[in-house]
Amino acid sequence: MEWLVYLGVGAGAGILAGLLGVGGGVVIVPALVFAFTGLGYPAEHIMHLALGTSLASIMFTSISSFRAHHKRGAVLWSVVKAITPGIIVGTYAGSYVASMLSTGFLKGFFVAFLYWVSIQMLLNIKPKPKRALPGTPGMFAAGSTIGVVSSLVGIGGGSLSVPFMTLCNIPMHTAVGTSAAIGFPIAVAGAVGYLVNGLSAQGLPPMSIGYISMPALIGVAGMSVLTAPLGAKLAHALPVDKLKKIFALLLIITATRMLVSLL
Repeated sequence: MEWLVYLGVGAGAGILAGLLGVGGGVVIVPALVFAFTGLGYPAEHIMHLALGTSLASIMFTSISSFRAHHKRGAVLWSVVKAITPGIIVGTYAGSYVASMLSTGFLKGFFVAFLYWVSIQMLLNIKPKPKRALPGTPGMFAAGSTIGVVSSLVGIGGGSLSVPFMTLCNIPMHTAVGTSAAIGFPIAVAGAVGYLVNGLSAQGLPPMSIGYISMPALIGVAGMSVLTAPLGAKLAHALPVDKLKKIFALLLIITATRMLVSLL
């Protein structure tokens, strides 16, 4: 039953990522929180395990994603190169900070993030291009900020990096493709951070390496890689804009359910 849950989470995350262009983390993290809770995992480790496992799975899904965008010439590798140092520092630092925070705080932070993403999707909020990309110090600062927040919510950073690049006059389709490539260093640095900083944690469930659940990682990553192309194919046949609004409402329900569990 446990493996079926993980396979289901991966299938859903892959389809939604390909269909709606949303990061798998916003699906994977809450799904794993509910799954780990149902499996009786120690409450103090549930959120850390969900975040670490989500980032580890994104390592695999981001590769297929950015390769597809690269073939279409939609990845600005100069931007990836410029922002990656800040991404690595910020994401690893964020995972270190997360290891010292309580599950309750991390869950509350994630709930707030879900509400923010949901409102953006419902209202179709997009920043207007106002400036050019900053220089090296500015790119490092932007990368660090994106990395810290991404590590605290277990995502590949698309919800933050796409608006940043759009604000800096990068066309949307190029921003999305470049964001997919940026998701890889976020996932690697975050996964390593949660693994290393979780090695000293006591009472982790079996087959966990630090704050990464290996059964969940195998099930989620394996299925999401397989189903993402299906989601991309469905995107050409279904009313994506309407589906995004429905998905946003589901995210609000999910966030509210997580919020209630904190009270």
